Amino acid sequence: MTLEQMRAKHAWQTADKCSEKFMTLAKGAPALVMSNGLMPSLAFWKSKAKENNEHDKLVNCITSWLKERKLIQDPEFSKAMDSLQVASSTKFMRATNETLEYLKWLRNFASAIYKKDKGN
Repeated sequence: MTLEQMRAKHAWQTADKCSEKFMTLAKGAPALVMSNGLMPSLAFWKSKAKENNEHDKLVNCITSWLKERKLIQDPEFSKAMDSLQVASSTKFMRATNETLEYLKWLRNFASAIYKKDKGN
């Protein structure tokens, strides 16, 4: 399985049964990461998260993918942030780039699944 296929598989499983709010968040996520950086974006989404809401789901999608790629040790938010904070600049850039590549799949699948569920 190629890396692109792995990203697609994870994003597909994650986007399953997403809401309109999650689709909107996923669509805007790459721009937020590119303009503000990975850690500030994760912190922003986490600050907006309430129990089991879509902001938390987005953070969990990203951190679980970064864990799968062995760019962080633990997908739990505070531990993921600790890992990113002490990462070398090369590893941090890899994590940011990997997040952006992953989000391409996630936003497209979220949009497709949401529209399909709405009957479009």
